[in-house]
Amino acid sequence: MIAYLVPQASSYAGHIDWLFTLILVTVGFWFLLAEGAFFWLCFRFRRRDGVAGQYVTGTRKEEKRWISWPHYLVIACDVVLIVATVYVWLEVKQNIPPADERVRIVAQQWAWVFVHAGADGKLGTPDDIVTVDELHVQLDRVYQFELMSKDVLHSFSVPVFRLKQDAVPGRTISGWFKPTQRGRFDIQCAEICGLGHALMPGHVVIESQEEHQAWMRAQRT
Repeated sequence: MIAYLVPQASSYAGHIDWLFTLILVTVGFWFLLAEGAFFWLCFRFRRRDGVAGQYVTGTRKEEKRWISWPHYLVIACDVVLIVATVYVWLEVKQNIPPADERVRIVAQQWAWVFVHAGADGKLGTPDDIVTVDELHVQLDRVYQFELMSKDVLHSFSVPVFRLKQDAVPGRTISGWFKPTQRGRFDIQCAEICGLGHALMPGHVVIESQEEHQAWMRAQRT
């Protein structure tokens, strides 16, 4: 459902969309059922001339079941949602696959700085490739990132990846993604970080192997 609005461009985007759709359908079902029962009861027991009011204590067994049985069903739905959430959490946050490449992401007021390894394949060496507000990655390649902030709290958000991770000053936070669709997509800061917060957009450019290698060669020269 959500995929129709925002493209899926990472390996786990579909699973996150599936989880959101499951939550939406489950909560939506109970919302409509509860509202339907509420308005039906209002209509069924509305004030009528010649009909005396009743005081219902809710202590009788046949009365309590109207609360207890829906309660048990809601708990069962909660268990299903918890299991699904843990499954997706493990995939995205815990079971991180081996990296094909590493990239450093530095947030600052108000720009994104991306550091790629150069020809030696190592970060933190003189041949690193540094770009501002534009991250170039290769299709179907696993990237592990090191996310950090130089000043205040930021939040690295790539909607097409279904990725959102806070950048906390003084901490280096790890994560990963695997691009699955070529194109140029938005990067956002999803945490208010000062007066220039709205002026902190970036882009991720997902390229084929040939395109990415050509881009890397161009940066070295």
